[in-house]
Amino acid sequence: MIDSEGYRANVGIVITNDKHQVLLAKRYKQNSWQLPQGGIDQGESDVEALFRELNEEVGLESHHVSVLAKTPKWLRYDLPDCHIRRSQKPICVGQKQVWFLLRLTSGEENIKLDTHSDIEFDEWAWVDYWHPIEKVIDFKKPIYEDMLKALAPVLFNNQHTIPAHYSRPLKCSAITLDKTK
Repeated sequence: MIDSEGYRANVGIVITNDKHQVLLAKRYKQNSWQLPQGGIDQGESDVEALFRELNEEVGLESHHVSVLAKTPKWLRYDLPDCHIRRSQKPICVGQKQVWFLLRLTSGEENIKLDTHSDIEFDEWAWVDYWHPIEKVIDFKKPIYEDMLKALAPVLFNNQHTIPAHYSRPLKCSAITLDKTK
């Protein structure tokens, strides 16, 4: 779903474990790592897209996770010129994303990367919370930093300091969704 400004609506997914690490996945047959994410289909809510993408990309279902928080507004990034497919209509110039923070509540054995015909990832690892900023493709680094800063207070109960080298101003705060937290 691409809006009138050329941004594709998308959900991003941050899956955490009990050690406050996040699941980082390697793109299928590539050497690029990212957090799971995917487009929101026409007529689909962001929560419906979250659970569809969660299942398609990492094999998890809604009962395998608890939803802790989400970013309250769209976070946008522009695609570099070389990634814009000008022959496709409508033209997509970037993505606007709502990010969800999830906690894995089931065993890791439920993480399966090969349950769908369109395999997105072929490897995954638990990494330090801030590590995805360093591993993601350069044009996504600012949005990863903004998103992780926004979600960190929820995950770390406001007890965690943002590393000094991430000096960009915070663009939004997370909305806590898990009422048991």
